[in-house]
Amino acid sequence: MTLDELRAALAKLDHLPGDTPVIMSKDAEGNGFSPLVEIDPGMYLAETTYSGEHYMTEEQRQAESDPNDWSEAPDEAVHAVFLWPTN
Repeated sequence: MTLDELRAALAKLDHLPGDTPVIMSKDAEGNGFSPLVEIDPGMYLAETTYSGEHYMTEEQRQAESDPNDWSEAPDEAVHAVFLWPTN
């Protein structure tokens, strides 16, 4: 899903009140659910069509107290939006 597709899907929910909770499935089969707690920009490198790795942007990495503790995003990584569940 792209950010444009997410925005379009959320636009269909404009009739819901602003305090409606956002809950994420823990896996594709719906074997557990957790409230959305954070939205974070970052870098993504797909390893397969359904799985990949998260990296900080270079700006985020440089803002850390020791940037060298964190891996640089590979050149092939793309900017992405990450949704983080509570659990």
